[in-house]
Amino acid sequence: MREDQVSSVVDDAPTRERVATAILENGPSTAADLAENLGLTPAAVRRHLDQLLADGVVEARDKRIRGHRGRGRPAKVFVITDAGRDHFGHAYDALAAEAMRFLQQTGGDEAVAEFARRRIAELEETYRPLVEKAKPADRAKVLADALTTDGYAASVGSTTSGEQICQHHCPVAHVAGEFPQLCDAETEMFSRLLGTHVQRLATIAHGDGVCTTHLPHQTTRPDPRADSERLRS
Repeated sequence: MREDQVSSVVDDAPTRERVATAILENGPSTAADLAENLGLTPAAVRRHLDQLLADGVVEARDKRIRGHRGRGRPAKVFVITDAGRDHFGHAYDALAAEAMRFLQQTGGDEAVAEFARRRIAELEETYRPLVEKAKPADRAKVLADALTTDGYAASVGSTTSGEQICQHHCPVAHVAGEFPQLCDAETEMFSRLLGTHVQRLATIAHGDGVCTTHLPHQTTRPDPRADSERLRS
């Protein structure tokens, strides 16, 4: 590679990092989405995407079409691969997975589930004061902000039937892929904190681009402290 080519690759690295981070934080994205969100030209975005594809950081998928499908090929969306998520950090995955396997072998699935519940209980105690202080309509957003602080890159979106918390990154995704009890405990925490039934629609641990949790509309929301008091009694 010529010296000027090497220099170009180095200079492009920060922008390419921005493209990868945007996909991580916003979920599956088209080249047009990325160009608009980052203030880049479509040609520049495609060049960075080509390199990210070559490096195995992202992969291209057909965009899901809801409703009537028009003519022509569907737009491609780009998602972060498992290798790409490694770039953003999975702390001590191998050691954690090994410890979880030992726990399962010695104590069975219930021991793994109990560990997952205890791990989540610590997060719940941190999040609960923030959620309870917020207005009911703002609680999902407050929870998502707290999750983002802990590395989950979470956001909230609205649907016709409720809201969805989307986690675009999971620091324990590799371990959770083998031990779904971690995802189950987290889903139960969401339900307790928000005082409503929730439904996990997708998880990064099982190959989806984003962890998606659906929160149905309710005319009244139960006090999220009720379940907490019941668990402590």
